[in-house]
Amino acid sequence: MAGVTARRSRASAAALTAGGPAAAGLDGTTGVGRLLVQGPDRPGIVSAVSAVLTRHGANIVSLRQHSTDTVGGQFAQRTVFALPDLAAARPALAADLDREIAGGLGLRWSLHDTAHRKRVAIFASRTDHCLLDLLWRWRRRELPIDVTTVVANHPDLAAEVEPFGIPFVHVPVTGDKSEAEAEHLRLLAGRVDLVVLARYMQIVSAGFLQRLGAPVINIHHSFLPAFIGAGPYAKAKDRGVKLVGATAHYVTEDLDEGPIIEQDVVRVSHTDTVQDLVQKGADVERAVLSRAVRWHCEDRIVVDGNQTVVFGR
Repeated sequence: MAGVTARRSRASAAALTAGGPAAAGLDGTTGVGRLLVQGPDRPGIVSAVSAVLTRHGANIVSLRQHSTDTVGGQFAQRTVFALPDLAAARPALAADLDREIAGGLGLRWSLHDTAHRKRVAIFASRTDHCLLDLLWRWRRRELPIDVTTVVANHPDLAAEVEPFGIPFVHVPVTGDKSEAEAEHLRLLAGRVDLVVLARYMQIVSAGFLQRLGAPVINIHHSFLPAFIGAGPYAKAKDRGVKLVGATAHYVTEDLDEGPIIEQDVVRVSHTDTVQDLVQKGADVERAVLSRAVRWHCEDRIVVDGNQTVVFGR
């Protein structure tokens, strides 16, 4: 694609192959798994899940569950368990879960090995606060992720990213976004487990979401659904608001209407300028996005339609 440029420091190749400076942090523990189960509620689910894990020699470390109603509700459960040599035991465990949990109870399940952290690509534009906050938390081992690349539609932040040893790829976006999205897919498809839009000021298409094969999390600079679109803080100032906030959500085909993961607000007053609101909003955006990314990558989120269950916040 014409105009695509990539910048990387000498540390970039090591960051990609060895998992960066966070390689020993948070996740990376062998023999620990997370099991998410969801579907129509009925008696015996907790017992059945526990029985399957016990048969394979697993020790349940924590178990959280939620049902939307006492009768006929939707059920969700997150179980953390210890199982020596989980990698070797996984095929037999998965077969048992398919038979007992999916086939027997009609539930969906997903199994995650904490030894394998999620590969994350971060998209940005010119605004740096969310991007740099994620990279800083990654470098300090506060996020259980492997940042594989930073993709931006402007070159402005390349120098900011370079000290982290993460490849920075500039993919310009013109009026026809299909060329840029084709390049994004070439870079990422099958190579990432999550894409984070860290104030990436472009709308991604339904086709991109379908072909990417990974979830996408966005940070929205307002307490949705208020003040959507451009200039939210100026709009908020004009309305004389007393709170500004931020929303992190999964990206769907419907603009800014995907399942909400996390929200927060900060109090403001009539004495605050638009710039004051921007600064306070940026602080909230950083915190909300980092929490959403961490919870997703710790397998704490179960999506139920357009809602989410977030365990153990």
